[in-house]
Amino acid sequence: MRMNFRLTSDYKPTGDQPTAIKQLVDGLGNGVKEQTLLGVTGSGKTFTMANVIQSVQKPTLVLCHNKTLAAQLYSEFKSFFPDNAIHYFVSYFDYYQPEAYIARSDTYIEKDSQINEEIDRLRHAATDALLSRRDVVIIASVSCIYGIGSVDDYDGMAVVIESGERRVRDKLLRQLMDIQYQRNDVDFHRGVFRVRGDVVDVFPAGEEVAYRIEFFGDEVERILQIDPLTGEILAKPPSIKIFPSSHYVTPQEKLKHALGSIESELDERLKQFKKEGKLLEAQRIGQRTRFDIEMMEETGFVKGIENYSRYL
Repeated sequence: MRMNFRLTSDYKPTGDQPTAIKQLVDGLGNGVKEQTLLGVTGSGKTFTMANVIQSVQKPTLVLCHNKTLAAQLYSEFKSFFPDNAIHYFVSYFDYYQPEAYIARSDTYIEKDSQINEEIDRLRHAATDALLSRRDVVIIASVSCIYGIGSVDDYDGMAVVIESGERRVRDKLLRQLMDIQYQRNDVDFHRGVFRVRGDVVDVFPAGEEVAYRIEFFGDEVERILQIDPLTGEILAKPPSIKIFPSSHYVTPQEKLKHALGSIESELDERLKQFKKEGKLLEAQRIGQRTRFDIEMMEETGFVKGIENYSRYL
């Protein structure tokens, strides 16, 4: 989707702002990689940067040092660019306890965490927008510097559905499961789909609306955008692109190769532990890793899959 940034504000640049905007825009045009905008609190630095974004018309990442500032800037940029894609990307953990081992008591504490569902939706919305359009501003914390899987796999495995096309319903269901959507005909929420005869409802991971795909035989008769709670029809898009429910989706061939690499590293680690006489550690890591491998072979996913991100 090609749209231009369009700044909306009742104010015009004043004082030193026009000069600062011009210098920053000229610097970007001349390939200057590092520039600094100075200003006291309340001097309109965010408004100045909004004008720079409108002038250069490029996707923009705004990196903040904490979530509080990120939320503030997200709100401000949303007001400046109401017609463009302004998104929020921060850590989605409400609670996180890393795994630990207490040798003294031979106690293993498994990693535990609680994910904020709304922030997870916003993260998916941000990555979906980056792959769908150019008029994007991402307001992020340092969470954005950590890898979240392959962009090529994430985009390449997205399911594109067009009204009127030939498509087998059961094949679509298989594709949705391949990109980590779960079938749930009772509890309809993000990341699931439900099936009622020739009608398939999908609730994308990064959206607040759902989509209904109606089949007539092996043809997509029509696509509807619906309210996931009431079922009210909101729009009739000619086509949709459903991005994966997880950022760590992996094509089957790549996953097969990755599992082989994981097993090879496990064998090396087991030999090392046994050589050092650490039989308990060898037993524990072998049991845990083999369980993860089995889960990934069966479902393509496992809790804590980010631990294997170097291979995926």
